[in-house]
Amino acid sequence: MTRQTKRRNFIKNTSFLAAGMSVSQYSFNINTGKKPKGHIVGHGDFKYRVDKTWSQQDPLNVPVKDCHEMVQDSQGRLILLTNHQQNNVIFYDRSGKVLKTWGSEFPGAHGLTLSQEGGEEFLFITDTDISRVVKTTLQGKILLQLDYPKEAGVYTGPEKFKPTEVAVAPNGDFYVADGYGENYIIQYNHSGEYIRHFGGKGNAEDQFDCCHGITFDTRNPDNPTLLITSRSKQEFKRFTMEGKYLETIKLPGCWICRPVIKNDVLYFAVIVTQSWSDYDGMLAVLDKNNKVVSFPGGSAPEYENGELKEGKYDGKTFLNPHDVCIDNDENIYVPQWYSGKTLPVRLERV
Repeated sequence: MTRQTKRRNFIKNTSFLAAGMSVSQYSFNINTGKKPKGHIVGHGDFKYRVDKTWSQQDPLNVPVKDCHEMVQDSQGRLILLTNHQQNNVIFYDRSGKVLKTWGSEFPGAHGLTLSQEGGEEFLFITDTDISRVVKTTLQGKILLQLDYPKEAGVYTGPEKFKPTEVAVAPNGDFYVADGYGENYIIQYNHSGEYIRHFGGKGNAEDQFDCCHGITFDTRNPDNPTLLITSRSKQEFKRFTMEGKYLETIKLPGCWICRPVIKNDVLYFAVIVTQSWSDYDGMLAVLDKNNKVVSFPGGSAPEYENGELKEGKYDGKTFLNPHDVCIDNDENIYVPQWYSGKTLPVRLERV
């Protein structure tokens, strides 16, 4: 039995826990009294005060199911993607107030990527249930829809394609990570025309075991690369823009969702540290040399003979953190998957 199967069985057998947590979280978040000060997490220069009551929404009117990913647009609005079909996309201001919502057509809403083109901003949404990648305006108008890539010649049908993430290049090309499907990375041009694919599921250097997340690493501006998660192997893999394998970055104990880079710092959510049958996630912060400098929600990072030692969950901060969104003040917003319909957690940089 795989860890993924064990996880699914655990979810099925403990659904009552989510229901109980949901009531507790809802009651806490709509409290209009003074917010309590949260505890401090993190290490070194990357410490944060936890605010689990940041979101001001009434979950009866603006409900969430699983909170998957968040981005921030040029107006400073925080945008959350949830697979609740009453409102797949929720816009917040910095204080946690809901500004608007839209979307009811994404039952398996999973990946959310913000792109900028000619002064305008757009969203890429991946849906693992309907095997689709969709590009929209910030108002929710669908501009492009892609089903499984027949042109690649490696898929027997749409059920094999389960896209989890998109990364958009400066020239408009975009790369789709099929993290829950066949584990290929598919490159398209701006118009959605197939260019190439690479990767696939396996143990070779240029293959993946759950390519859940993907981003462009532009910290070396003369040599931008793709940084891609191989989550079940607890590592990143780096590739050229043409899909040539470059290196593997091992991060034992870190089941990585997607990499997010802000001001030369690499952040990501660790959805699991030890066991898929427990809620034991945390975050990780890495410097420009990809060395972990902080584990918010976990123990202090340690290296032994140049290798990272597995971090330990602090037992209180997170459940299943699925993504990180870093605002311009370097505060972190954390949506959580299968965590009792909890609303996003805010970490205030201190």
